[in-house]
Amino acid sequence: DGYLKAVRDLCTKYNVLWIADEVQTGLARTGKRVAVDYENVRPDILILGKALSGGFYPVSGVLANDSVMLCIKPGEHGSTYGGNPLGCRIALEALKVLEEEKLAENAFKLGHILRDELNKLPKDVVTLVRGKGLLNAIVINEKFDAMKICLKLRDHGLLAKPTHGHIIRLAPPLVITEPQIRECVEILSKVILNHKE
Repeated sequence: DGYLKAVRDLCTKYNVLWIADEVQTGLARTGKRVAVDYENVRPDILILGKALSGGFYPVSGVLANDSVMLCIKPGEHGSTYGGNPLGCRIALEALKVLEEEKLAENAFKLGHILRDELNKLPKDVVTLVRGKGLLNAIVINEKFDAMKICLKLRDHGLLAKPTHGHIIRLAPPLVITEPQIRECVEILSKVILNHKE
């Protein structure tokens, strides 16, 4: 907390463009429309993707103020697929669904429940729980193998991604329900307690 505000202040002080890549963190994933909203700061350029498509079509976007965008003169930059009508329409509908179904609010609420429950796991196995909204990770004691734990989770019906050998990434879909979150935690708890033995 405070990091993004410090980045904004430094970039403003030294007249440096701040480009926030929110391809993974943007559009409700962290429990806010975009992650920079947690600190109420505005980057000069914001990059969006993934959730912008609603999972239907490759779509990405670049948002910026006129002071940035008008530096590019006609003919200086082009894209074969830029402004693709189908992609743009899908993006509009995906944004509409995010708002109408209050998916950021859902991610915020369920992310708190998930982290509260994950923090109850044995500290000698799960050394740290971190995240915002529905973008979370548990850090596993290095004497355990995160990949082996993820394979056992898979065998019990829960998919999770190991990273760096000792971290398990948990990023459930934005439409997940509270009973489903609790079921995920039950599976995690069962696997970790059994793995510990």
